[in-house]
Amino acid sequence: MSTKSLQDAVAGAGGAVEYLRNNPALPYQFPVKPEFSNWRSEQRAWRETASLLDQSHHMTDLFIRGSDALRVFAELGANNFSRFRPDVAKQLVLTNHEGYLVGDGILFFLAEDELDFVSPSSLVVDWVQYHAATGGYDVSIERDENSFARSGPPKLFRFEVQGPSAAKILETASGHTVPEVRFFHMTRFRIAGLEVRALRHGMAGQPGFELFGPYENGEAVRAAILEAGSEHGILPAGSRAYATANLESGWIPSPLPAIFSGEGMEAFRSWCPAEHAGALGGSFVSSNIEDFYVTPFDLGYGPIVAFDHEFPGREALQRLAERPSRQKVTLVWNRDDVANAMLSQLGPELSAKFMEWPKSRYALYQVDQVLDLDGTPIGISLDCGYIYNEKAFVSLAAVETEHAATGAEVQVLWGERPNSSKPAIEPHVQVALRATVAPAPYDAYARSTYRVSTHTDGATVDASA
Repeated sequence: MSTKSLQDAVAGAGGAVEYLRNNPALPYQFPVKPEFSNWRSEQRAWRETASLLDQSHHMTDLFIRGSDALRVFAELGANNFSRFRPDVAKQLVLTNHEGYLVGDGILFFLAEDELDFVSPSSLVVDWVQYHAATGGYDVSIERDENSFARSGPPKLFRFEVQGPSAAKILETASGHTVPEVRFFHMTRFRIAGLEVRALRHGMAGQPGFELFGPYENGEAVRAAILEAGSEHGILPAGSRAYATANLESGWIPSPLPAIFSGEGMEAFRSWCPAEHAGALGGSFVSSNIEDFYVTPFDLGYGPIVAFDHEFPGREALQRLAERPSRQKVTLVWNRDDVANAMLSQLGPELSAKFMEWPKSRYALYQVDQVLDLDGTPIGISLDCGYIYNEKAFVSLAAVETEHAATGAEVQVLWGERPNSSKPAIEPHVQVALRATVAPAPYDAYARSTYRVSTHTDGATVDASA
C-alpha cells in the first residue's frame, strides 16, 4: 500500500470533486464467486425458499477492546447507547460536525469491553479507527481488512441465511428448535459440532440470521447448512446476486462519506490512506463537494438519531431535524426507456452509458441527478440495478419531500457529461429516463416487518441494514 495520504491526493488533484471524479479506482467488487447457478435463480431463492450469502470477504472488521471500548462508539455515534449490552447489535450511524453522514455499519457488542464494528467501507472504518487511536481512550485496536487488502484468510467467516425457509434450515442444521430471538439480538447455534454465533438480521427484505465464527470453521458450517437446506430449496448466492439484495431491502450501501470538508477533517485525511478513497460517478454535477453529501434524514435514519448525548454533528442535526428536506424512496425506472437505452448499444450512433446487470453502479459513489418532468433538479439517485423478483429496474434515491409521494413521475439522468477519465467510463451520451416513485423498502415483506424502532433495551436499529 502506498504511504500517500488522502489529504495529499486531494490537494494534488486540485480539490475533492476533481480527485474523486477522475480517480482510477475500479467499481466495488465482491471477492466471492460471481454465480453458483445463475443470479436470477439466486435472487429468487431469498424470496421463495432461502439463500446462503457469503459476507466473509468484502467487509472490514474493527475490533475495539478495553475499558473504554463502548465509550469510543458512544461518543462518536448518533445512536442511543444507554442500554446497549453484550449480545445485541445496532446499525451505527456516524456524522461529521456539520451533520452530514460519514457512513454506517453494524456494531456487534460481543462481550463486556469487546465490540466489533463491521462495514464494507474502508473510509468509514478509518473514521472510527482514527478516533479510537487518537482520542486518548484505554482500548486496543485490531483491524481485519477485507480480502482485497489482506494477505491470508479473514479472522471470521460471516454467512447470511435469508428467506422464508431460513428457520427450518437452521433447525435441521443444528438439531434444535430455533430460539425466539429479537431483531438485532444475538444467539448461538451448534452446527457441524461447532459453536456459531448468530445475529437475528435480515437482508433482501427477508427474515434470517447472520452467522459468524472463526474462519477455519467456515467450510464445515457452510457445508452443513447447504446439506440441511437441500430439502428446503436453499441456493448459495454469488456476488452478482448479493450486490442487489439492498435494492429490495432499501439500504443504500455507499453514500459519499462526508470527510472531504468540515471541522477536523484535514487532520483525518492526513492520517487516512488515499487507497481507501474510491471514485465518484454519475450525472450529478457540482463543484462543491458538500452537494454530494447526504444527511441521516435523507436516508431514513432519523429515528436512529438520539440527541441524549454529545456526538459530532449533534447541534447541526437538531436544526436539520426540524425540517428534513429529502426522503428516501425507490425509483422504478420506465421499462421502455431502459430498453431503449440498452438497445442503443446495438446501433451505429453513440450509445447511452452501458448498464451492467443486475447491478448497474459503475462507481463506488454513484450519484445521478433526479429531475421532475420539467427538468428541474429534485434529488439524487444513489444505487441502481435489476430486481428479478419484481421484474423491475430500480434505484434508491433521496428526493425532495414534495416529490416523494408514491406514484409521482420523475426522471433519472443516466450517464456523465463531460465524460471523466475513470476507466469505467466509455464514450456515451446522457439520457433522461422516466421513473415512478415507490416506497423504500420496495419489498412488501420488508415494508411490513422492517422498521426503524427503539427496543425496550434502548438498542435502536434500522432494519434496512
